[in-house]
Amino acid sequence: MPEYAQCLIRGFPQSPGISYGLKKNWCKADNQLLNGLSLHSVTEIFFAMTKYIFVTGGVTSSLGKGIISASLAKLLQDRGLKVTIQKFDPYINVDPGTLNPYEHGECYVTDDGAETDLDLGHYERFLNISTSQANNVTTGRIYQTVISKERAGDYLGKTVQVIPHITDEIKRRISLLTEKDNYDIVITELGGTVGDIESLPFIEAVRQFRNEVGRGNSIVIHLTLIPYLSAAKELKTKPTQHSVKELLTYGIQPDILACRTEHELSDEIRQKLALFCNVKTEAVIEVIDAPSIYDVPLLMLKEGLDKAALKMLNLDGLPEPDLSAWKGFLSRLKNPVNTVKIGLVGKYNELQDAYKSIHESLVHAGAENETRVEVVPIHSEAIENSDYDIEKLNALHGVLVAPGFGDRGVEGKIIALKYLREQKIPFFGICLGMQCAVIEFARNVVQLKEADSTEFNPKTPHPVINLMESQRKVTKKGGTMRLGAYDCKLKKNSIARKAYGKEIIQERHRHRFELNSEYRDQLEKHGLKTTGVNPELQLTEIVELDDHPWFVGVQFHPEFKSRVEKPHALFVAFVKAALEYKKHIRK
Repeated sequence: MPEYAQCLIRGFPQSPGISYGLKKNWCKADNQLLNGLSLHSVTEIFFAMTKYIFVTGGVTSSLGKGIISASLAKLLQDRGLKVTIQKFDPYINVDPGTLNPYEHGECYVTDDGAETDLDLGHYERFLNISTSQANNVTTGRIYQTVISKERAGDYLGKTVQVIPHITDEIKRRISLLTEKDNYDIVITELGGTVGDIESLPFIEAVRQFRNEVGRGNSIVIHLTLIPYLSAAKELKTKPTQHSVKELLTYGIQPDILACRTEHELSDEIRQKLALFCNVKTEAVIEVIDAPSIYDVPLLMLKEGLDKAALKMLNLDGLPEPDLSAWKGFLSRLKNPVNTVKIGLVGKYNELQDAYKSIHESLVHAGAENETRVEVVPIHSEAIENSDYDIEKLNALHGVLVAPGFGDRGVEGKIIALKYLREQKIPFFGICLGMQCAVIEFARNVVQLKEADSTEFNPKTPHPVINLMESQRKVTKKGGTMRLGAYDCKLKKNSIARKAYGKEIIQERHRHRFELNSEYRDQLEKHGLKTTGVNPELQLTEIVELDDHPWFVGVQFHPEFKSRVEKPHALFVAFVKAALEYKKHIRK
């Protein structure tokens, strides 16, 4: 029997599974066979089970657990491992779909129609993968599932309790992703801050789960804050010590400390943290403030976060990560040849996270065009109330009219759109932004003066935007819109077709209202063309304006499919059009 087979039978030192390092260090007898296998094949052979990484937060919220999780996942992915990330949110909402953007930022939609936390956007943008409903779990969904089981009699008359029933459901969700795909590593980000009462069942479930999978198969990374006291001119470790102490009271010893800081951590500070928090010095990772979230993977590589994690998971020996494409993106991002100003007309501009994916999509598209995109927020209510001089739009090279719900600020968007159309300034409308473009055109070009959406005026005589047929009997709000990815067929020679370079595309949706097909011919006759249609339902997905350099409105959300290493085609084309417009006005 070859020695590599004997290795498999005997079991591996310290761990039930190890990848590239095992091939290299322990199985030398049949090198010809092993060397003929790809890294993925070797991984499939040697991995007896998936490894799990849990990311918790301490001291305060908003430290960037999502970015740290995505950065670590990127480093592991570029070492050849198959990685996914999931987010556990402790709030009782079943999903963020009914939350106001001011409450929780944007609601991110996946291909399968899940309304999820915006951190899933970071995961997809960093890893160039598609997530699903299984990647985002809330307390509300956990309890909903458990209560449904209880009503169905699944617990055989037992008293349903937080332990074991709630924690068992959380543990089932932790490993659910591995049932759908063969992942090497699953990273689970726990929302909230250690000590929050609503987070306790998740922390307890992690404690139980770690005992069940065994040492070497899971680790906990605790992201915490090292505040700087300017009066004393020193960093303070006490908040982190207390945060770790709190975690220990729940039975969890963190393996790695990721320390968010404004100043570099000295060796003395690292040693102090290691001593009082019971971790190794090399497991104290500095997470210093970065110029851009896209710098974080390289900073974590420099700090050795991935190496520390792999060593603790008994996976050391993997090849170094290949970050050449990422570095190329960063180089273009930091060394732009041009600059454009893009206006963002919306009603949630006070909170940048409300339009997080749009902002990041413009960053990606800017880098692709070697252009710095300066986003100028414009509140639609300010336009509506005449608190904004509409002629200021002339100073911009393009304007994006953002999505949203409700009638607040809509008239301001319509006023802006009239000016953009008449002054031939590049325009990009998303969802409600596209619908407002249709309303403006119908009123001022087609001369249907009372044209409107039935969302804002149910009694309008000209409902150019109307409730979809499938939505007419829907009464519940949560999870009932047209959600997820749908096909769209593009018209030949259209702006969209040239941007995508193909006829059939798939984009993600989140809406109840659509362009009323009864007005399509009338709109087209006056120059507003339907250039993208859903082939199944013949719904209008894209409109473009004749006699305009770049005027595109889309019913879907292209911002949800833009990636660092694969910017979205429409955003790239929009930024390019803004560049062309800038050159034109200079002449």
